[in-house]
Amino acid sequence: MRAIHATEAGGPEVLSVVDVPAPGAGPGQLLVRLAAAGVNFRDTYERSGVYPMSFPHVPGAEGAGTVTAVGEGVTDFAVGDRVAWADARASYAEEVAVPAAVALPVPDGLDLETAAALPLQGMTAHYLVASTFPLGPGQTALLTAAAGGVGLLLTQMATARGARVIGLVGSREKEVLAREAGAAEVVRYTELDDLTAELPAIVREMTGGAGVDVAYDGVGRTTFDASLASLRRRGMLVLFGGASGQVPPFDLQRLNAAGSAFVTRPKLADYTAEREELLWRAREVFDAAVSGRLTVRVGERFPLAEARRAHEALEGRATTGKVLLVP
Repeated sequence: MRAIHATEAGGPEVLSVVDVPAPGAGPGQLLVRLAAAGVNFRDTYERSGVYPMSFPHVPGAEGAGTVTAVGEGVTDFAVGDRVAWADARASYAEEVAVPAAVALPVPDGLDLETAAALPLQGMTAHYLVASTFPLGPGQTALLTAAAGGVGLLLTQMATARGARVIGLVGSREKEVLAREAGAAEVVRYTELDDLTAELPAIVREMTGGAGVDVAYDGVGRTTFDASLASLRRRGMLVLFGGASGQVPPFDLQRLNAAGSAFVTRPKLADYTAEREELLWRAREVFDAAVSGRLTVRVGERFPLAEARRAHEALEGRATTGKVLLVP
């Protein structure tokens, strides 16, 4: 079968197409014929060496497809079932061995490409607004990268809960997408000379001087200081990604100066560690997509063999919504 190899830690150029033996369905596993794989910043962190990995390896952890074989001990799935996943190694391949413990049943009415676009970013948006900082009516959230994959989903979920979203985007096109998703106000950071000084002033003007209840920041290094300075007294900064680079260590006394602020660095695995919670989040996200309450934007589709181009587009912030690889 064809798969993608990351040959060593580095940029997108280290990705290449290889022919490798197809995996089997080991004990507790499903063998799945891939319909689409999700491309995420996590994959770029592992490829570049930000997250420790052995090399060479097949990148990717998210996707959807059809079960072709069932391993020993698996009782909840059968050949022919449609499944998706957010955490199965080596997903940039035509066949993927998926642990049954992380496999998500895909409901009728949801196509497999949409199902592949939802697990990681959809469940991330879900835990952010439902669990990390549960949003409700009358609250205001600042969201960086509001037209990205997580951003468009989170904006819809937040507004559905009655919250107000102030989105940060990089272009007029992305502003349109953020507003269509429900953002009440949108700021284009490319028009600011000093993001750290100017964004908090704009946010406070939009909130009557108070600041936002929560800042959901998936960009990291370049937006962290501005997000922190945009909080209301006792507000929370939720740093859920580092698209611009990792935030360096900082003095906790800054939280005091920011108004007894909170900061947290969550990850999806800690909000889906129990099978029951994993299935609950997936059901809520999938059901919302099937019903039309949640619109899923697939911004770019690349052939599997062009994984390098997909990584270049993602890291270059040239994409909106979800990026997929298709066999």
